[in-house]
Amino acid sequence: MSGVAEGPRRTEGRGGVRLADLRGHNTALVLDLARGAGRDGISRPELALRTGLTVQAVSKITGRLREAGLLTAAGRRESTGGKPATALRLVREAVQALGVHLDRDGVLVVRTDLTGRALARRRVRLDLGRGAGEVVDLVAGAMADVLAGAGGGGEAGGGGPFRTGGADGDGWAGGVPETGARPAGGAGVRPAREAGARPAGETGGAPLVLGAGLAAPGPLDHRTGVLHKVSGFPGLDGLPLAAALAERLGLPVVLDKDTNAAALGRALAGDARAFAYLHLGTGLGAGLVLDGRLYRGPRTGAGELGHQVVRLDGPPCVCGNRGCVEALCLAALAAGDTGEAARVLGTAAANLVGLLDVELILLGGHRIAAAPEAFLRGVAAALDARASRTGTEPVRVRVAEGAGAAEAAGGGDQVIAEGAAQLVLAPLFGRLPAEE
Repeated sequence: MSGVAEGPRRTEGRGGVRLADLRGHNTALVLDLARGAGRDGISRPELALRTGLTVQAVSKITGRLREAGLLTAAGRRESTGGKPATALRLVREAVQALGVHLDRDGVLVVRTDLTGRALARRRVRLDLGRGAGEVVDLVAGAMADVLAGAGGGGEAGGGGPFRTGGADGDGWAGGVPETGARPAGGAGVRPAREAGARPAGETGGAPLVLGAGLAAPGPLDHRTGVLHKVSGFPGLDGLPLAAALAERLGLPVVLDKDTNAAALGRALAGDARAFAYLHLGTGLGAGLVLDGRLYRGPRTGAGELGHQVVRLDGPPCVCGNRGCVEALCLAALAAGDTGEAARVLGTAAANLVGLLDVELILLGGHRIAAAPEAFLRGVAAALDARASRTGTEPVRVRVAEGAGAAEAAGGGDQVIAEGAAQLVLAPLFGRLPAEE
């Protein structure tokens, strides 16, 4: 690796270091190692050894990160003969992000720290069929409430104020058009568009909200932030949801499919190099991680597992086909036959394993959470039967940690919302395993 340190750009008369000036491969390596070191921290010599950079280059990078409030001292290492080395740790609360899960019947918003740990959350019921304007109003309001410190759900709240990165500001979440909009509602929100704005460090101050990751049902285009024909809700086709929310909130918003967000979160947790996350809630979809990278497909269309036809004369589906996996699963659940729903889901999972050769199937969604053991048995039986026929090792299956954590007070899934926050946080650490 190169030992050349990146040089920050300073803005005359403003002071501080722009977050955008801290971008770069070497900086991401240092931040990621500091995150992994936890509260104990990591020393500069250790960082140099782990990254392959020179100690001088590491010192320059950590100096900028300390000035920006992202690193702080965590004590000294024991001396091995020379001067004891100072350990540095990540200031987790310095930068925050929003993660939003927009489902067909509700929205969940979480505010996370720099590591993705949820600090506050808010759930609100909605009906996607009420029209684009009402959907934007409700989601923007829930996001503004959480920004203002009004997150509920029994989570540790912590009020504002917060500084927002701005749609044209310091965040790394690219692809959001500049808006010049002011943040929506809530006295706890104040913009931080100054080029010298810095995240809150050990000395206090308002934390910087880097941006918002928004996870929604597909189909959609993650590059443009536009929804397409969400099954059953044709009125949302063409809605530029990411730009609309960015304009309301005054911070960058990145849109992706709900299953992709969940798969991203599980990939960052190190679940496997090749796996599929199957989400059964108000609908059915899959998030795919192949060779350690989130696979969306060229049109964000990968993972539409729910609308794969497995019974030609089956019941009609909202997508217009008959005998789709989603329609069969939901019909079985409506009839109270969880075992049949699990068998159908297992058949779909086995077909997916045969096509992509993934090593792990993760299950999530509130339908799974309602009967996890039944779905585990049904899917595992189908995967074991396939392995027996093909003479291969059975593919592992388990319920994703935190999946289906929905409350009666509203829709949304915590594993998806937290994965959505990683859409804007992970690039800080060079840990967004997605195709360009």
